[in-house]
Amino acid sequence: MYIACSTLCFGKHPLDRALRAISDLHFQKVDLAIHENGPHLKPTEVAADGNRCAQMLRATGMSFAALHVEIATTDHERHKELLRAVCRLGKLLTVPVVNIPAALIGSDFEEEVTRLTQLSRLAAAEGVILTVETHRDRITGDPAGAVELCRRVPDLGLTLDPSHYIACQHPRADYDEVFPYVRHVRLRDTSPDKLQVRIGQGRIEYGKIVALLEREDYQRAITVDIRDNPETDYPLDPEVRKLKFLMESMV
Repeated sequence: MYIACSTLCFGKHPLDRALRAISDLHFQKVDLAIHENGPHLKPTEVAADGNRCAQMLRATGMSFAALHVEIATTDHERHKELLRAVCRLGKLLTVPVVNIPAALIGSDFEEEVTRLTQLSRLAAAEGVILTVETHRDRITGDPAGAVELCRRVPDLGLTLDPSHYIACQHPRADYDEVFPYVRHVRLRDTSPDKLQVRIGQGRIEYGKIVALLEREDYQRAITVDIRDNPETDYPLDPEVRKLKFLMESMV
């Protein structure tokens, strides 16, 4: 296991400054947010010129652990076109994991299995692993639902974000069943009433998470993902550094 940093930790800065900040903190790798409505790289920019995007990212000298993707279209064919472009970027950068959101809670489960089966095959054809993140507003907000998706969709993995099993309508102390399907991890600290709090003030059991990952012989990234949100009323750099050192002491 190794420790990466999300570019969303520095979401108030342009991408070049965010990557510089991550480099200054001596992270091994970067979890790159590619969100159409986000502060950094956008899927439409990747689709317009993936080679230029790859050259720009290589020029930073950084290595990338995962691509965190949010595509802003409801057109299924356009969605596939944009995801394919991002997966090709992942291949060019030797990124193993591309992460997308699962369908919202209340969506038809069988339709989501069909959709993700197509997208997982698309990603595999480009040489990357497709994952869906555990999120309280998505089908994966229920650990059993997340596991069932992975059982039904060939090669699909999970990006584990345990905050969404704590700060939710029905908090879960035990979500051990998801760990065999985890291909990526994102961490911050969380209380039952707030998705993000200072490190040490929440209920994330970092040691337990690492132990369960080790049980599954997990060899991939653990991403520090403390979001630079407008409502955050404390300095983020010390929190990012604190979680980095904590996780490095455990792995």
